[in-house]
Amino acid sequence: MPGIYLHVVWGFLGQLQQRTGVEFCSEEWDSFTLDGGMFYINGWNSYWLMDHAADEYTRPRVREMLQAGAKMGLTVCRTWAFNDGGYNALQISPGRYDERVFKALDHVIAEARQQGIRLLLCIVNNLKAYGGKTQYVKWAWEEGIGLSSSNDSFFYDPSIRIYFKNHVKVMCISLSSSILFPFPFPFCILLFFDTIADAPNSIATKGVHPWPVFARKMVSVKPMEDWIEDMSMFVKSIDKKHLLTVGLEGFYGPKSPKKSTVNPGDWAADLGSDFIRNSQISTIDFASVHIYPDHCFSYEDCDAELKKPVMFTEFGLSNLNKDFEPSQRDQFYKVIYDIIYKSAKRKKSGAGSFVWQFLVGGMEEYNDDFGIIPWDRPLTYQLITKHSCKLAAVQGVLPSQKDHLKELCPRTR
Repeated sequence: MPGIYLHVVWGFLGQLQQRTGVEFCSEEWDSFTLDGGMFYINGWNSYWLMDHAADEYTRPRVREMLQAGAKMGLTVCRTWAFNDGGYNALQISPGRYDERVFKALDHVIAEARQQGIRLLLCIVNNLKAYGGKTQYVKWAWEEGIGLSSSNDSFFYDPSIRIYFKNHVKVMCISLSSSILFPFPFPFCILLFFDTIADAPNSIATKGVHPWPVFARKMVSVKPMEDWIEDMSMFVKSIDKKHLLTVGLEGFYGPKSPKKSTVNPGDWAADLGSDFIRNSQISTIDFASVHIYPDHCFSYEDCDAELKKPVMFTEFGLSNLNKDFEPSQRDQFYKVIYDIIYKSAKRKKSGAGSFVWQFLVGGMEEYNDDFGIIPWDRPLTYQLITKHSCKLAAVQGVLPSQKDHLKELCPRTR
């Protein structure tokens, strides 16, 4: 790495361009822009923010996490804006909401605004955690209007689509009309509705469709594609201000020539999603992938085929791996950060990355084998903050970063 390059990266903050007057983020060709300048994201996942904001004794953790993210020079937090049924449910049943939990989401947004952190909000989950598509199917089945008890009916059952569209409408209207972030919102909260299903997959393409009327061999990813088109068009009909994506894992479909070289296994091509086809839909603003060690991905496809930004909305390394050492996780983080930095320098489509996941102290019950408290390991903390400095050197400093980056990015001697 040339010395002149190191000097530019670690140069005095005063040499970096400061950006002001931030409003809405936009997508132009294959990258994000913010107030007319490039916007490459150093972000993280803390899915638990709304859940913790709903209870008074855990609410301080929300501020602690967002403050810590800002101090690391991070710019966007990906978090859940859904909880369907169960404890601390936002949506108690179709169309019925707990105002206390809506206020908890407002609290998260207010705290993020205070810290200058943008949010990438997810509004439904492919998995059972926090309800997700399983809860929608259960609601329809218990009401006697569901076509099937299969989780896949979330994608093709007209009644469930109505449930979900009604929920999307409530969320769009409530969020966009909130006094916490009126249009135009000066801190450019990124309401990426990152997921109209996080990691959406359907086992229907493996064999016989679970809806008997259409029992036949599935030979394409068309059912999922139809659902994405329908839902994304619906969202855009309500809210054209915010950027929209699907929380894809980045798997290639059965007809893709890359399925054998990029997918983590043969099974991944048979889950019903196809990264290229799904991301090419015109009402999807940017692509989303999850990056873990068993999953290769080349963002060059986004440059060559999609002409859209791609964000690594999850990446991480499990501590359950054989002979795991924290240094291995650092090495993996660095690989991802280097990809994004290289993309930013070349103004390419690799638009940002989000570590899975960050926690604060006392959250053992929320930890999985990927979660970390970044400041507990100085080398990991330095790696994260260095990436913030490198991106700032390329794209300029956001007003919310100015004070923190003065400390993080000292003059290199």
